[in-house]
Amino acid sequence: MPEFVRPRPIFPKRAVVTGGMPYGNKELHFAHVALMFRADTFARFLRDRIGKENVVFVSATDCYGSTATETFRKLQAEGKTKAKNVAEFVAENHKKQKATFENFEIEHNLFGASALEPMKSIHEQMSDYFFTNLYKTGMVSKHTSLQFFDPKAGVLLNGRQVVGKCPIEGCQSEKGYADECDLGHQYLPQDLIDPVSALTGEKPQLIEVENWFFDLDKCTDKVKEWIESIEKKPDTPSFMVKEIKEFLKKPEIYVKREYADKLAELNLPKYEFVDKNAPSVTLIFDKLSDREKACKILAQNLIRYRTGKTLVPARLTGNIEWGVPCRTVDGLKGQTFYCWPESLWAPISLTKAYLLSQGKPEDEWKKYWASTDSAVYQIMGEDNISFYGPIQQAMWLYMQGKNPVFPPKDGQLQLTNLVAIKHLLFLNKKASSSGAVKPPMANEFLSYYTPEQLRMHFMGMNLTNNNVNFMPKPFNPDAKPEDQDPVLKEGNLLTNVYNRVLRTLFYSTQKNFDGRISKKPVSPSVMEECEKALLNYERFMYEKKFHQVVNVVDVFVRNINKMWANKPSDMSEEELKTLTVDTLQMIKAANLMLHPFSPKGTEKVREYLGFDERTFDWTYAFDEYSKFKKDDSIKFLEEKEDFFKKHPSQLV
Repeated sequence: MPEFVRPRPIFPKRAVVTGGMPYGNKELHFAHVALMFRADTFARFLRDRIGKENVVFVSATDCYGSTATETFRKLQAEGKTKAKNVAEFVAENHKKQKATFENFEIEHNLFGASALEPMKSIHEQMSDYFFTNLYKTGMVSKHTSLQFFDPKAGVLLNGRQVVGKCPIEGCQSEKGYADECDLGHQYLPQDLIDPVSALTGEKPQLIEVENWFFDLDKCTDKVKEWIESIEKKPDTPSFMVKEIKEFLKKPEIYVKREYADKLAELNLPKYEFVDKNAPSVTLIFDKLSDREKACKILAQNLIRYRTGKTLVPARLTGNIEWGVPCRTVDGLKGQTFYCWPESLWAPISLTKAYLLSQGKPEDEWKKYWASTDSAVYQIMGEDNISFYGPIQQAMWLYMQGKNPVFPPKDGQLQLTNLVAIKHLLFLNKKASSSGAVKPPMANEFLSYYTPEQLRMHFMGMNLTNNNVNFMPKPFNPDAKPEDQDPVLKEGNLLTNVYNRVLRTLFYSTQKNFDGRISKKPVSPSVMEECEKALLNYERFMYEKKFHQVVNVVDVFVRNINKMWANKPSDMSEEELKTLTVDTLQMIKAANLMLHPFSPKGTEKVREYLGFDERTFDWTYAFDEYSKFKKDDSIKFLEEKEDFFKKHPSQLV
């Protein structure tokens, strides 16, 4: 092997890929598709790399919870839905979401719905499986906690039925809900600032209710062990490590400096006083219970404060009717699972549902989720790190028992690989369904772009490290007619550069060699260039640095184009034969690398060149192209025939 070759990464024997679960209260906007493109592209790569029979790509409509019931209530009151109940409402949205993903050529093994069969029954069983096992470990406790109650409506309020300001210090959230904000920060209901009932607009009361909680606050050491183990890995985003470590701090309270002198007068639990010459002073407590006592005392004395990030008990159940039922234990009945924890194990339910549909045994899912030979890749936005990070990883560990071992042994739930991405901005602003700037619906973009053009653009974004701006020209009121559309930059690699290379090869071969390919060997320098590109591509895919993957392909395809652009006009027949076979070898490599990005276009290239399907199998990635051709002929290419088509709107 050449000196530049690094050790090749080791991929698992089996893999699960998830791309988040869109809420069942709406259709999909562009960011849903952008994220799912990343999951779909990686799943397609893994199918080529380890075998499609070993890869399960799943997602679902997240049906349950107050998000769906509150949206349905509002639309029903406004006469904007024909659905008779919330179940019918989410079923309609699931159908639309599934169709949208199909329109964008996103190919799940299963896109299900948590409240619809075949997933519904399996998900209820899986929820009971998790609750029962966690309860046996002693990590599930019954807590009397405060919950919002609207006296005017006469109902307990959950989730988005309450709107206020996030109490977490430094949070930039536009909206805080009952116990989490729209940026994913969790807190106790009593800490929400200026709460208002979404049902009546009145200030709700806080009353005591009993629910089941997972004792996340007892898991700090295990979460530390996990995050330290992945911190130095090249595929772990630094911002994700920073975010999770913030939750591992001791419980803190931030009090405005103007109240600092009054603290000594209060009978607060023991704390460490920290003054960093900032607008607020910091109180650090050893225990979460001490911080909560201090919060009550401060509130009683009308002292304004905010709390810091720390691990708090994670609520498992609630009293919302629209949810997965929880079994009756210790006299606590009528509970349903809070939507976030059940959505964490939902991908396991989906995996099981898919494998059962393929005739696999009842426990086949464990080969994917509880085997050291397998890996689970979960692609998500940074707002969800706190759920998939500390909460999920701790739950998975304690499914082993009271004294979990890290890393988990074979046969136990394995900790998942989190692929977190930064925010995708729209026209320089953060767009959110619950925020001031509403994101365009995904299907709107199909009036201007092809799915593969959008895929190439989104995959080329460096969301691993930065917030990235999405600036589609047709949606940009400030764009000038003469401006280039930024969205087409990466897609032009296919529709312009690669198309040109392919057509040049075909037309040259048809004109000069009657559509026949010489049996000359490929030049060693070309074999080396292909190998280098493929190895770099493979490494960046392994590290989930998708923008680097796109860059590798971009440079490689443009190098093929240069070979023909710089071709001497007086090239001999033998030299042209060499150029042709060298180009075919590079096309074989380019087609393999582009297959996860443009499955239809690359399949057409394969068919016209007469390559067999092994050219999309990484087992044969470094072999010479002639191994995959039955004869020396290629299919006749008509004039102006394209392998990668532009959108009709771009042809005027």
